[in-house]
Amino acid sequence: MNLLDVNDIHTYYGKIHALKGISIKVQAGEIVTLIGGNGAGKTTTLNTICGITPATEGQIILENQEITHLKAHDIVKKGIVQSPEGRKVFTRLTVRENLEMGAFSRKDSEIGKDMTNVFERFPRLKERQHQLAGTMSGGEQQMLAIGRALMARPRILLLDEPSMGLAPLLVKQIFDVVEYLNHESGTTILLVEQNARMALDVAHRGYVLQSGRITHEGSSKSLRNDPAVIEAYLGG
Repeated sequence: MNLLDVNDIHTYYGKIHALKGISIKVQAGEIVTLIGGNGAGKTTTLNTICGITPATEGQIILENQEITHLKAHDIVKKGIVQSPEGRKVFTRLTVRENLEMGAFSRKDSEIGKDMTNVFERFPRLKERQHQLAGTMSGGEQQMLAIGRALMARPRILLLDEPSMGLAPLLVKQIFDVVEYLNHESGTTILLVEQNARMALDVAHRGYVLQSGRITHEGSSKSLRNDPAVIEAYLGG
């Protein structure tokens, strides 16, 4: 059974038809990646799943429960949590306060335990937990954005361009974290990434978006070997 079913979604920005019948399946424990050029609809797909840019047609189903028309904060409570493009940390709050904001919808007693887990995964955040987030480097802010999302205990973690603007060494560290979260913690991940080669290296399956439509889909191996994908996205 799929954890997430996105069925024939259409999304508009005013009169602009951004998503034109997108359908995506994500099974529990998978990393699924969306690749494509700028303006293909990747971020819009994540924002539609999260309720930030609501769909006008189609269905979004989380484990047999339709969530298409829920508000964004209610979707977070259901377990779909996004680490957004551009990180968007709260620059005037400390690292610790940013992490606490990630748990805003929770009322359980294990928030402290989860913060300890985030600090173990990202030691730099522990070192700088009292530092203002806006004074940290881009790589540190990306770690914080992911850590903040983890504080919501996501059933599905949506990662939007986690490597954007980072040096190659930091990109590798971020993708190592993605693999760790999936392999060691069992986190289900839907990954949007411009670095198609690295995305397909860590993902189980993928979808290629172009102009709001899916043009290719399949296992990461099949997409890596597809001549059209190689030519357009893998530098072949």
